Amino acid sequence: MENTGNGSYSSVRPPNCGNLITVLSIDGGGIRGIVPGVILDYLESQLQELDGEEARIADYFDLVAGTSTGGLVAAMLTAPNENRRPLYAAKDIVPFYLQHSPKIFPQIGGPFGNIVNVFKALIGPNYNGKYLHKLIQGILGNTRLHQTLTKVVLPTFDIKSLQPVIFSSYQVPDNPILDALLSDICISTSAAPTILPAHYFKNTDAQGKEQEFNLLDGGVAANNPTLVAIGEVTKQVIKKQPDFFPIKPMDYGRFLVISIGTGSARDDHLFNAKMASKWGLLGWLYNKGSTPLLTSFNQASADMVDFHNSVVFQALHSEDNYLRIQCDTLTGTLTSATLSTKENLDNLVKLGEELLKKPVLRVNLNTGDYEPVKNCGTNMDELKRFAKSLSDERKVRESNFISANRST
Repeated sequence: MENTGNGSYSSVRPPNCGNLITVLSIDGGGIRGIVPGVILDYLESQLQELDGEEARIADYFDLVAGTSTGGLVAAMLTAPNENRRPLYAAKDIVPFYLQHSPKIFPQIGGPFGNIVNVFKALIGPNYNGKYLHKLIQGILGNTRLHQTLTKVVLPTFDIKSLQPVIFSSYQVPDNPILDALLSDICISTSAAPTILPAHYFKNTDAQGKEQEFNLLDGGVAANNPTLVAIGEVTKQVIKKQPDFFPIKPMDYGRFLVISIGTGSARDDHLFNAKMASKWGLLGWLYNKGSTPLLTSFNQASADMVDFHNSVVFQALHSEDNYLRIQCDTLTGTLTSATLSTKENLDNLVKLGEELLKKPVLRVNLNTGDYEPVKNCGTNMDELKRFAKSLSDERKVRESNFISANRST
């Protein structure tokens, strides 16, 4: 990394200066955002061992994508402070969740807690979002989409037009109306149906064009935003944007992708067809403290994205450049996106730490099952390897960038 002389580091050099296109993707999942927080803390610590303690996630990725809680994490890691460095280091993500989750999702205790939750689900969102909105607005201030330190992609869904709205740094030049406040985008991508209220705001571009947005959680469109992120990059390649030329379209061998999930339930005793056959509207909206309808949609879309990416990367013999870290064996209270008791939050931290020590899993394209990858070691081992690749790529780009400038 090139030191600018004031203690900060330069931004990511464009992919055409190096060999790879680097992408980080973070799933949605409410308070389970603690899990990718633990994973990213470890990844950043490995980058710091290689390149010094000032190294940050945003220094190494061309694009950081995030949905819902993952969108908030992406914004925290890429939004600039007054010194043009990331607002948050990765090590600050977990403490942030531990501090604020109980206030974002205040718990109703006592014997009537479940009854109150069911009633609230029938008449409106379980939580009013006021604390979350104020918190996000205070953190991100007047920062807009184009000001992030590296490119970001944050999916949302417009309930009025019934179509996804993808807030992408790449789209801002051609569609400046998308250059909204990061705070509005993060509030929108976190607005999970039945849990938090939908978010309405207007944005005006430099030419005075105004547009209104009526947005829901990005998980409605892409709870796992990895494929959306790759698609945004691919569009730039197709358009032969200078930062990507002469990379060829669909050259997946040039992608280095880390995709981090927030955990999913694979508990055979959680739901089954016999139970679901008796559910009406209420049953699909609330059962055993969760929302089966949302859980089913979100998990199905996340798994389909991983399956698609696995097919493409394996077909092109570049599977070593794609790392999906996900725990699909959550049970009990760990499956909740909103249970913010100290015990559950602490257990999520432990889950993230245990996930680091588990073997790398990859989907079997024939059975759909996730199986350990031979001779691949643990997620911790793979993150070390990816950190080395990211560090090497950054150094190659910096060297090539300097050489190109000298020759001109």
